Amino acid sequence: MDNRIDTTFARLAERRHKALMPYITAGYPDLDATAKLLVEMPKAGASVIELGFPYSDPIADGPVIQESFTRALAAGLLVGDIFETVRKVRQDVQAPIVAMLSFSIVYRIGVETFLTRAAEAGFDGLIVPDLSLEEAPDIAGQASAAGLRLVMLAAPTSSPDRFRRIAEISQGFVYYIAVAGTTGERDKLPDDLAENVRRLREIGGKPVCVGFGVSRPEHVRQVCQVADGAIVGSAIVRRVTEAVDGKATTSTLVDGVTDFVRQLATGLP
Repeated sequence: MDNRIDTTFARLAERRHKALMPYITAGYPDLDATAKLLVEMPKAGASVIELGFPYSDPIADGPVIQESFTRALAAGLLVGDIFETVRKVRQDVQAPIVAMLSFSIVYRIGVETFLTRAAEAGFDGLIVPDLSLEEAPDIAGQASAAGLRLVMLAAPTSSPDRFRRIAEISQGFVYYIAVAGTTGERDKLPDDLAENVRRLREIGGKPVCVGFGVSRPEHVRQVCQVADGAIVGSAIVRRVTEAVDGKATTSTLVDGVTDFVRQLATGLP
């Protein structure tokens, strides 16, 4: 079954290009802004969009994204609202959309039901940071049957065996966590980045994208010298928060975020 993630990375590889993957929090500051960002970010250079599902107990999210979750949930955001928003804009968004969420949300709704609804809404894959490695193969199989891809996360602290299993199970691409800890902006990226990315790609034969700590065009450039894509989250969400706190209009907020995505894209080779 064709999947936008697979076709996007195949096209990028053919052209020797790399992926820029911005992250935004669904429903933050509201669903209208989410819809407009989903449509506009690919025009600014985003190859794939990661859409976070707010959750009351963040897993690996730093304070910037945690605050966005708190505000979105306080406004009454529901999972069904996220599905409906993606469904409404899907025909206007050619880039793959990947859900980033806690397995608690999937489990509460029911794995089969969640995957079916996500696929029908127009999602292309999901990243589930708290999914156990033991449960992952079964979920990956169900995701694939629904036309989705289950993206696994590997960390610098992963054991060699865990590294191997993650690389083999992951679908679409592997999400490599550049630095141990929570998401957030950092001044420099670690020295072992290139070697760990090389190992993951060699084992799994899949694209490897790097996130956590990537926040500037020079980071994107550094990451894309060794990986297949760069993921930027906290730096984008922080700009959303600054726009909200500054009482910016939705139009101004969207323009500011897409301008930043355009800046980040200058780091792509």
